[in-house]
Amino acid sequence: MSLTDDILDHFRGQVAEVKLVTSSGGVFEVVVNGETLHSKKETGVFPKAEDMIKKMEKLDQ
Repeated sequence: MSLTDDILDHFRGQVAEVKLVTSSGGVFEVVVNGETLHSKKETGVFPKAEDMIKKMEKLDQ
């Protein structure tokens, strides 16, 4: 499964949209409601789905 699939599967119906915005240079960021949860440019690594899901869950608290 992809990161998108994992997020949509976990949050079934709670996530309105997952949007891929293309860029260059290996930049990959996860932004939720304007808040950056992960930046591959800053960390140098692609995020794990379970880590992104945990961070997204914390936003609801």
